[in-house]
Amino acid sequence: MIEEINNCNKILQEGGLILYPTDTVWGIGCDATNPEAVKKVYALKKREDTKALICLVANQAMLERHVKEVPDVAYDIMDLATKPTTIVFDNPIGIASNLVAEDNTLAIRVASDKFCQYLINKFRKPIVSTSANISGNPAPKQFKDIDEEILKGVDYVVNLPDENINPSPSSIIKLSNDGQVKIIRE
Repeated sequence: MIEEINNCNKILQEGGLILYPTDTVWGIGCDATNPEAVKKVYALKKREDTKALICLVANQAMLERHVKEVPDVAYDIMDLATKPTTIVFDNPIGIASNLVAEDNTLAIRVASDKFCQYLINKFRKPIVSTSANISGNPAPKQFKDIDEEILKGVDYVVNLPDENINPSPSSIIKLSNDGQVKIIRE
């Protein structure tokens, strides 16, 4: 696993794309602070850059560095969640502008997967996490289901076994600084 983390870290530092296992489904990742890298993800997925992507952070401290104000309820949601949960926050900071939605929000998840945590800690910045599929196609459940175009379009494919037996996308909850809570995806 150390070698895989080092290989990914090198590609991320260079602004490249990785294909990696997350706490949900296989994901396409890049440096979330690098607009050029983010552009490559949109292009590979054939997705409009107005449709936001999810960002992964290693821990709550990193989350706090990239969101102007983390509402208290966010900590409760993270502590009580029984499955990976992505939260949409207002006023992200230090993130590629083409990753931030038009309403100045950003979807962020604190990674629960060990590989992701180690990788993000080593990289020391948030990374993009979007399902490894062309926009409009179903998210691949297993590595073997990933489209050839995606495999060829990334700079590095992580060589780790499929450990997530029944992967599913994360829940998504939008928390506004005015106290509003909205479930986007259960």
